[in-house]
Amino acid sequence: MIRFALSMLLCLLTMSAAPVRAAERPPLGDDLDRRLAAGEARLIEWRRHLHAHPELGNREVETAKFIAERLRSMGLEPRTGVAKTGVVAVIEGGRPGAVVALRADMDALPVTEEVELSFASKATATWEGKTVGVMHACGHDTHVSLLLAAAEALVGVRDRLPGRVVLIFQPAEESVPKVEQPAGAELMVAEGVLDSPKVEAIFGIHVFAQSPSGQIGYRVGPLLAASDRFEIVVEGRQAHGSKPWAGIDPIVVGSQIVAALQTIVSRQVDLTNEPAVVTVGQFESGVRNNIIPDRARLVGTIRTFDEAMRDDIHARVRRTAERIAEASGAKAIVTIDRGYPVTANDPALTAKMLPTLERLAPGKVKEIQKVTGAEDFSFYARKVPGLYVVLGVTPLDQMPTAASNHSPRFFVDESALPLGARALAHLAVDYLLAHSR
Repeated sequence: MIRFALSMLLCLLTMSAAPVRAAERPPLGDDLDRRLAAGEARLIEWRRHLHAHPELGNREVETAKFIAERLRSMGLEPRTGVAKTGVVAVIEGGRPGAVVALRADMDALPVTEEVELSFASKATATWEGKTVGVMHACGHDTHVSLLLAAAEALVGVRDRLPGRVVLIFQPAEESVPKVEQPAGAELMVAEGVLDSPKVEAIFGIHVFAQSPSGQIGYRVGPLLAASDRFEIVVEGRQAHGSKPWAGIDPIVVGSQIVAALQTIVSRQVDLTNEPAVVTVGQFESGVRNNIIPDRARLVGTIRTFDEAMRDDIHARVRRTAERIAEASGAKAIVTIDRGYPVTANDPALTAKMLPTLERLAPGKVKEIQKVTGAEDFSFYARKVPGLYVVLGVTPLDQMPTAASNHSPRFFVDESALPLGARALAHLAVDYLLAHSR
């Protein structure tokens, strides 16, 4: 009888112990969310600090120190000085498996902030020889904070991760002077951030003022345009303004070129294939009202989503400028610098990870139109499958009047940021679980 009672007691103790162990070890996704929720205050604190202390591309010295210090406090061993000021760290999972990367860009823009915030930027710097204000007008302060928050949560569950997560904090996404190129993602790829350990997929996220807070936007295939810079120097012949026939007016020739360039998109390329943009953003010439100068300079951008169209438009820009100048007796010297490639989401990876996004933001995951902005995330996505999504950060009632990214009035609704951190962390975990070995 005593033996039976002891057996029953042992059985009851065993049964009661099981739920305790389950409570101590919640499902991986639930544990991740609990840690993310616990870190929300730090996410906002980090974002506000970075917003108040922005730095231009390849000059993110203090930003990199801030990131490295936070990563070390999490028990990681960050590698600094990557692609000049970048920071890279690896979260080692407790089990073998795949390798996935998460990327955030760090740099700010030469923009003077006009938003009234307690943590608004007062920073200045030198840009193209001028003293300018510096602002996180594209939200890279939030990107860094989202990745730090995701990293903190992932470190907390790393003993259950089947594989590794590479954290990439990248400088110079907004580009740098030509003498400092290659830079940003292009240089990070060249320095091997995707090679050791060998990354199998990469995820990135960008806050977007033109989407409502809490919405996640994606697109299969091309999402962001290739971006190329062109410069046209028109060489004419100087003359007095009262005797234009004595010279060759580069301002008139340049004006004809500007007008003719508009017909490349509107009349010459097949827009049923892909959209395209040709914009002249600078026109410089002359120093006095009654002097016809000998030179004019036009600078602009070309945006395309297809490599064949890209090459074709380059040829048309060159031919248009050169022949118009020749018809007037002037000369046009055309330089086209190929910039960021098209940012395209891998179709198979996008399809595989969409359920993750829809689970995190039910009813708020939307397929969006192509964006003619550009992003050097494209350099990563050309080497390994990539998925790049946008996070809306504008309250719905402010959408009609919200300032866009790159505006001095750009504003972020911080209540949307925890979803961004969750997206990065869960994309990494779900990918690793799906590819566990």
